[in-house]
Amino acid sequence: MNSSNLLARNARKYPTAEAVICHGQRVTYRDLDEQVTKLSHALLERGVQQGDKVIIFMPNVVEFVVSYFAIQRIGAIVVPVNAKFTLQEVEYVAQHAEATAILVHEAIFHAVENISIIPMKIKTGQEISGWLSFEALIQSASSQTIDCQLNEDDASTILYTSGTTGKPKGVLFSYRNILTVAQMIAVEMEVKPESRILLMMPLTHSAPLHLFLMAGMLVGSTHVLTSTFTPDLFLDSIEQEKTTHFFGAPVAYLLTAQMPRLQTADLSSMKWWVYGGAPLSQNEISYIQKAFRTNHLTCVYGLTEAGPSGSLLFGEEHKTKAGSIGQRAPLGTELRIINEDGEGVRAGEVGEIVLFGEGNMLGYYKDDIATKAAFINGWLKTGDLARVDEDGYIWIVDRKKDVIISGGVNIYPKEIEDCIVSFEGIFEVAVIGVPHPQWGETVKAVYAAKTEIDDKALQHYLEQYLAKFKIPRIFEQVEALPRNASGKILKQSLKGQEVR
Repeated sequence: MNSSNLLARNARKYPTAEAVICHGQRVTYRDLDEQVTKLSHALLERGVQQGDKVIIFMPNVVEFVVSYFAIQRIGAIVVPVNAKFTLQEVEYVAQHAEATAILVHEAIFHAVENISIIPMKIKTGQEISGWLSFEALIQSASSQTIDCQLNEDDASTILYTSGTTGKPKGVLFSYRNILTVAQMIAVEMEVKPESRILLMMPLTHSAPLHLFLMAGMLVGSTHVLTSTFTPDLFLDSIEQEKTTHFFGAPVAYLLTAQMPRLQTADLSSMKWWVYGGAPLSQNEISYIQKAFRTNHLTCVYGLTEAGPSGSLLFGEEHKTKAGSIGQRAPLGTELRIINEDGEGVRAGEVGEIVLFGEGNMLGYYKDDIATKAAFINGWLKTGDLARVDEDGYIWIVDRKKDVIISGGVNIYPKEIEDCIVSFEGIFEVAVIGVPHPQWGETVKAVYAAKTEIDDKALQHYLEQYLAKFKIPRIFEQVEALPRNASGKILKQSLKGQEVR
């Protein structure tokens, strides 16, 4: 089985059922499958072959879904790229993945208009010099059935996730990896053909894409997409489309909980309120439960390299265990907490979470060394340090990697630090996460420089090289950064300092 055949099967089983709804567009499974076939023919006719890497640079729109399945239908490998990336960031991914084509939505076309390292360039809207028209390609292409022969062990997707080394790593998945975690969500969260899944978080991230879009495709659900998130749009989508499942970062819930209209909003259709990316405290849970009038919040913990998969904390468990990540791994996944010797730890002891299951990645694309380092005896190392309490619930206490999680999005300091230190006058920098009441954490840069630095000038400089969500919201200039005897910067010491 592969993703393309899943869609084709749904088109036969549920031809008139709505597959995708997005900002007024309503596409049935039959129509979606036909558009996918036509785009597949167009790509084939222009030289895209099995195994080629094709970038999708789009927000959550119908064209993203069409592109995703069309690329896979011809055996090419999908490379979804964050819609907030700058030209330089997209170029790095394109170069590293050796991409032969890119499909771009016109809403963000300006960001990559001048990209030159990809042979085939396609955009939605009108054709312009150097760029083919997405719609024109579909209109002129054949609708003859394409039978995708790929199986579960063939490569499907590369998702790029930044690492502490500063450069994004390509996480390579097979169809088996993705279908494993999709099946997990379908079983654990009761995804059925009559389900209506609200997708507001970016489909370029593993949880919305692999867990919820693919779980819905596995069973033939309806997917309600929005190209952005606002609390009002969130509530509008639920009320108008009678959605049943939603996955969001904690900040999505916290921001919406502040809305007065939430008290009278019709949320009766919703069955699963899912959050992930960061735990919520007991106070935050109580606040959200009261505002949303629900006791059905579910926490999912995992990481991209695991599909994602990891652990679950269900609604009733939040009464006493909010802030933990649950007590068990979900369907298809095993979880252990081990010490430095690879041995299991006792209750109360801190160790690293490791995961085992068919959702785990094939490896990092073109990086055998990093792939080998990511596993221990077949178990995926998460880099998260945790302990188990007396009831068997898992609590994350720290991260081996200095990852900042802001609004459910992983931000990696090394990449930002490398950029800041290239600014004239700055000679050392540490980027850390500091607590934020809505986003969980926000990014702070502490730096030392030879002269007084204008924070606004530094911020403007960073905007040329980094996506907006990576740029520090707080800057602090100091005479020197604290270091230990071996010269390593003491980031924990910086985190203990008050924000100025």
